[in-house]
Amino acid sequence: MPSLFDATDLINGLQLRNRLVRSATWEGLSDDQGHVTDELVELYRDLAAGGVGLIISSYLYVRRDGRQNLGQLGADHDDCIPGLARIVEAVHGAGGAVAAQLVHCGGQSTRQANGNQRMVAPSALESPGYPEVPEELSEEGIEELVACFATAARRAVDAGFDAIELHGAHGYLLASFLSPLRNHRSDKFGGSISHRCRFTLDVFRAIRDVVGPDFPVLIKLNGSDFLEGSTTEVDSTKLAVALGYAGIDAIEVSGGTPGSGSLGPARVGIKSAEDEAYFLAQARAIRSATPGVPMILVGGLRSLERIEPLIAYGEVDYVAMSRPLIREPGLLNRWASGDHRAPNCFSCSRCFAPARKGDGVQCMRLGEDKPS
Repeated sequence: MPSLFDATDLINGLQLRNRLVRSATWEGLSDDQGHVTDELVELYRDLAAGGVGLIISSYLYVRRDGRQNLGQLGADHDDCIPGLARIVEAVHGAGGAVAAQLVHCGGQSTRQANGNQRMVAPSALESPGYPEVPEELSEEGIEELVACFATAARRAVDAGFDAIELHGAHGYLLASFLSPLRNHRSDKFGGSISHRCRFTLDVFRAIRDVVGPDFPVLIKLNGSDFLEGSTTEVDSTKLAVALGYAGIDAIEVSGGTPGSGSLGPARVGIKSAEDEAYFLAQARAIRSATPGVPMILVGGLRSLERIEPLIAYGEVDYVAMSRPLIREPGLLNRWASGDHRAPNCFSCSRCFAPARKGDGVQCMRLGEDKPS
């Protein structure tokens, strides 16, 4: 039966040493221009040396007005390429693989983070938790952003990344086009579900044209926004099917937005196996509609007790985690050695507080014994 520890050929010849994925995590460690720092290189090297099969980078903004946070990495200029290549070299040197996640954060930003520029979105509607109403994109503006994604993908290839992941989750720009709550357009990018899928499909096809048919391109999708009137499993499944026909190589299933309250992307208080895999129902819906597309599941996973049955019985192909690897980047190696205890991480999310202060993401409980 399949196991977490299997070496696999994920997609298009991308060899992975196991089925563990580090889900994209904002580290808060870039410089003011979105460039890679020495601290970031060491963080990625530690993850790869710790045994992670595929590391998905933190979200790389494709244009400055789509930057959400200070300390966020960029892929918006060619001068980002040398630093990104340092991350790739560090990961490859430790035996791992790494994907570049590309994003435009849409209305979920602030002028402090994005260089005092007006936010843009499918419609001029306020994003929960963000004070400024964004500007509605024109069709010309949409075409310009499609081109920005494609150019950022070319930079990722030039830097040596093994794959690209589009961030189509958590209320960011691609996800907001899909959402009937956030997208009130009446043109070809709004209204019906096929129109609301168009922007994501245009971005994917533009990237495919740049990287070619054999380069792995993944997407992170919300199974549900868990917001009344917003994206549901019905919407996300229809987009997933369209992407499958278009040639997407894998789907990472997530959920929630900053406005979803306790049903957001990074839930707290994961203290037992029953608390884990909180997006599994949505993943099952997408899996049933796209059986030929490899699936990655994120959402509170941290124990072999929960992970191994998901893989063994074919519910998912890969599992992704973030916060447990902030606490213990060598988790996979420990499990492979025979020590199968779960990491001593119950998702308090205090690890992101230092990043907001400019000190980078880090576990605030490292004085305690690591394994539980």
